[in-house]
Amino acid sequence: MIEPQPIAVTVNGARVRRFVEPRVSLADFLRRDLGLTGTHLGCEVGACGACIVNLDGRPVHACLMLAVQADGMRVDTVEGLSDSGELAALQAAFHARNALQCGFCTPGILVVAQDFLRACRAAGRMPSRASIRDALSGNYCRCTGYEAIVDAIESVARSQAEAALGEDAA
Repeated sequence: MIEPQPIAVTVNGARVRRFVEPRVSLADFLRRDLGLTGTHLGCEVGACGACIVNLDGRPVHACLMLAVQADGMRVDTVEGLSDSGELAALQAAFHARNALQCGFCTPGILVVAQDFLRACRAAGRMPSRASIRDALSGNYCRCTGYEAIVDAIESVARSQAEAALGEDAA
């Protein structure tokens, strides 16, 4: 038997120390040990994107990473990003555009979309629909056909660009 290993991670801003079995995925650790069930498990091979979380500010597939690999790192789940207000505009746009449907893929898509929009703002560019689709290429949705999702993300990008123009004019 392999002995549980100590890890210390910052999850959604809170320092967490636990002993975990070395073969436990980050997704299972978040769901089972911490009760953060917004991180969904779909394919468990990194193809669907339902498990995506931010690790030290970058989206990663939590099903492909072991919890022990996150030792010393910062993990932000959809719950933490939502509670902090970072996802508020995206969540409102998803609701307004009916981009939710069953919702199974939505947490991973929101995490990816938020990171994508942040990178677009930092680069000072307005994303095209094609670039939004490309950013979502690692997220699989069976319900929506992606049009409503792309519409929602595009509307948030447009609102953020307009707000930035207003700030520049002030």
